[in-house]
Amino acid sequence: MSLPRAPYPENGIAYAHQGDTVDLICQRYFGRTKDLAEQTLDLNEGLAALGPVLPHGTRVILPAPAAIRLSPVRRTINLWD
Repeated sequence: MSLPRAPYPENGIAYAHQGDTVDLICQRYFGRTKDLAEQTLDLNEGLAALGPVLPHGTRVILPAPAAIRLSPVRRTINLWD
């Protein structure tokens, strides 16, 4: 998926466009969704209850770029290596 990246809002708050999901909002502002959708849902109590497609204009608090938690990378072991 290739969306143009929007600058991170100064106040850390985004508003859903028509047809937006939490994943699309994360992709728009961070250029990825891994680990960010979960953190965004943690910051926004009740957001998940609105369903997968957010109502237009829904206020979404974004994780601060400095506070983004990345999941640890697991090293894969192949039997043939």
